Amino acid sequence: MTVSSAPGKVYLFGEHAVVYGEPAVPCAIEVRARVGVERRDDSKLRVHADDLSLDGFTVEYGGDAGERPDIDVSESLLVAATQYVDSAIEQVRDVTGEEDVGFDVTIESDIPLGAGLGSSAAVVVAAIDAGTRALGTTLEPAELAERAYRTEYDVQDGQASRADTFCSATGGAVRVEGDDCRSLDAPDLPIVIGFDGGAGETGELVAGVRNLREEYEFAADTVETVGDVVRNGEEALAAGDVEELGRLMNFNHGLLSALGVSSRSLDTMVWAARDAGAYGAKLTGAGGGGCIVALDPTDETETALSFTPGCEDAFRAELAEEGVRRIE
Repeated sequence: MTVSSAPGKVYLFGEHAVVYGEPAVPCAIEVRARVGVERRDDSKLRVHADDLSLDGFTVEYGGDAGERPDIDVSESLLVAATQYVDSAIEQVRDVTGEEDVGFDVTIESDIPLGAGLGSSAAVVVAAIDAGTRALGTTLEPAELAERAYRTEYDVQDGQASRADTFCSATGGAVRVEGDDCRSLDAPDLPIVIGFDGGAGETGELVAGVRNLREEYEFAADTVETVGDVVRNGEEALAAGDVEELGRLMNFNHGLLSALGVSSRSLDTMVWAARDAGAYGAKLTGAGGGGCIVALDPTDETETALSFTPGCEDAFRAELAEEGVRRIE
């Protein structure tokens, strides 16, 4: 079996605004998804998913993206285990020219689904890398990121940005603005994650911001202001000024709240982190539930979050300097 792992990510700045061409700065974290693939003698896909926030399961089906297995699991888990895998394997078939190849696919992930930590991007990046290597082809990170982006774009009906997949493929901190993706130098960031145990509906949240922009000019201005925050954040990142990064993260969270993508649990965790002395804290990802990211070199924020009502898990996450990683 050929196995690859890819890291999740947090957004320091720029989620939602990146959809409208503003810059965003995510960074990869050492919380990973691992995907193993083994070639079959037929064209079917057999997918075994484990540790994806719910009990694991195994399905075998034709591998046609239009064919959905009839199993009793949540929609989000079904999408993670079938639609993303289907589209990723189509990329593998395209790049290798083996149009009828089938695989046994095993997914193990430490990244909670839909929580703003880039679970789908990590699964897709690892699946494409493992699948192509199993057929004797090794992709460079830039092409791997591009093909992973195409996968998410197809599954998410054109609402994906390049940020998650590029970050997962290359590792480190990155800057994404439209089609322009590049790595950034970053200091050793004292990242703390708080997780409320839930997940936001990305499509609904993205659509909600779109509707606000169309209805109110000041909402469109708010999205542009997020872009301004990102540009200031880049300067702070380049200078290694973690305190300024935190202040700008606070500002970014306020703007995202104004756009309606925060939630009571996320706000509660953000304020718990700030009250504990974090340099800054904000939601990460689409919002609506899931995770917040804080910067605090002490243990105070992690401890405070662990006692915060509505926070199911709190943990420190190191910056993942390496993106996709070949395991076997």
